[in-house]
Amino acid sequence: MADNPADRPKGKSLKPLRALAPYLAPHWRVLAVALGSLVVAAAAQLALPVALRYLIDEGLAVRDAATINRYFIAFLAAAVIFGAFAALRFYLVSWLGERVVADMRNAVYAKVIRMDPTFFEVTRTGEVLSRLTADTTLVQSISGVGISISLRSALTLIGSLIMLVATSPMLTLMIVVLMPLIVGPLLMLGRRVRTLSRDSQDRVADASALAGETINAVQTVQAFTLEALQTRRFSEAVAHSFGVAVARIRIRGWLTALATTLVFSAITLVLWIGAHQVLAGTLTFGLLSQFLLYAGYMGVSAASLSEMWGEVQRAAGAMERLVELASAEPNIKAPPVPVPLPSPSRGRIQFEHVKFRYPSRPEAAALEDFTLTIEPGETVAFVGPSGAGKSTTFQLLLRFYDPGSGRLLIDGVDIAQAVPEQVRKLIGLVPQDTVLFGASARENIRYGRPEATDAEIEAAARAAEADEFLRELPEGYDTFLGERGMRLSGGQRQRIAIARAILKNPPILLLDEATSSLDAASELLVQQALEKLMRERTTIIIAHRLATVQKADRIVVINHGRIVANGSHTQLLTASPLYARLAELQFGAAGAALEETPDAVVVAGR
Repeated sequence: MADNPADRPKGKSLKPLRALAPYLAPHWRVLAVALGSLVVAAAAQLALPVALRYLIDEGLAVRDAATINRYFIAFLAAAVIFGAFAALRFYLVSWLGERVVADMRNAVYAKVIRMDPTFFEVTRTGEVLSRLTADTTLVQSISGVGISISLRSALTLIGSLIMLVATSPMLTLMIVVLMPLIVGPLLMLGRRVRTLSRDSQDRVADASALAGETINAVQTVQAFTLEALQTRRFSEAVAHSFGVAVARIRIRGWLTALATTLVFSAITLVLWIGAHQVLAGTLTFGLLSQFLLYAGYMGVSAASLSEMWGEVQRAAGAMERLVELASAEPNIKAPPVPVPLPSPSRGRIQFEHVKFRYPSRPEAAALEDFTLTIEPGETVAFVGPSGAGKSTTFQLLLRFYDPGSGRLLIDGVDIAQAVPEQVRKLIGLVPQDTVLFGASARENIRYGRPEATDAEIEAAARAAEADEFLRELPEGYDTFLGERGMRLSGGQRQRIAIARAILKNPPILLLDEATSSLDAASELLVQQALEKLMRERTTIIIAHRLATVQKADRIVVINHGRIVANGSHTQLLTASPLYARLAELQFGAAGAALEETPDAVVVAGR
């Protein structure tokens, strides 16, 4: 998908609106009833001028009260039928519009939530949200009421034209001759409206992306006193969006004015000629009244269609953007014939000559000829400087990316040949930067295993030393934690993440310095809980502090995407100059008593 709006094809047709068909198809019965109501309402509307004609020519002209009463009743019946079926049509198409846009939002969200990290490296979250909200709202206008108005106007226009021919072929011929002079300019302006509509939606997306980015990092913005700067930037983005919107509105205004002027000028000319025919006796006053009403119907319908043409152009532009999302395919997906993973899993992990470069940084190798076997139940610690490639191993294990070459196997199965969701079900992740959702504590822990009972959730919280502080919250486990868990401290958020992993009960654990946010007392308790959890499980720990790794069965030193050493803490102090230097930075001297220094000295790298 293009990440730059300017790179998108302009598109000069309404073909993107064809993508609405799959969303309309399941509701064809509702659409059929709506169309039936539309036909009945249009027929009743078109009958009104005929009733008026006979009322004038056969009732008022000859002063016959019975005839007048009969045609007034017919006129009233046609009006009632028109009103009833117009209301039914409006309800059905409005329901259809709401249903279609709801289905479309669900489908697009379901596609986006399954996209791999490569997609989000080039697509802003605000852009996606803009398409899910603003663009779907535009499509709603055309898929519901817009369709109703367009079909009603088109049907009335065609019906009026037929009745005009039946009433006076000569006057109708004049209208037909004048039609191309009216339609041509409207089509040209309509294309301009579509281009400006796409630009307007892109600018709205820019403003949304900027707002989302800064609000998500509001504490950082405030800490650096950047409120004025970000307000100015947002104001500039809004002003740009406003400028494009005003240009679109201006063109829409010209479109409406031109349509109205051209249509009613043509009608006025034709009626002027008709009035002279009445004076000459070649046309009755009732027929002229009938022609007048049909011409009015035709004029209003044409003006309505020209107005809706602008909406259709906007909806087509919005649909193009939605189709881009809906047609996007993840790079990471199950092969046509996936290989099943063994059940139960033993948790054996093998990296075989893995090479990998991030798509956004193809010039730099994240992993280079990375080969390692981790036996079931073994605890291995990855140590290395920032950017060494430690976190990349987690990204590949979770199959967020596939290696450029080489293989990564779990229990002897190449995970590139397996279903990604099945691979991820085997892995429990406790990241350094805990991600909590805007839900209760109970629901946040339940993400580890959605079908878990409340008792299992509370047992997991106790194992993670989270039960005590959760029960002290205003509503206990059912307390809303705020967006991103803002109502909890860093250590409390980390224990929620650990409880989530405990609840998942996976055969493989990935711990990205899982105790880094805890104070000394909490760290000791959680470390004990993790040690219980790690028993008989394959565990990989990304170490930010060397004090964390000394209980590991094996320590793997990584640098520039390669394994440079492998062994125990004592062995590596003498065998690996890099490990000895990292130890010296943290402990003052290799092998000296442990003295913690700031965690930032050694950090995880991609």
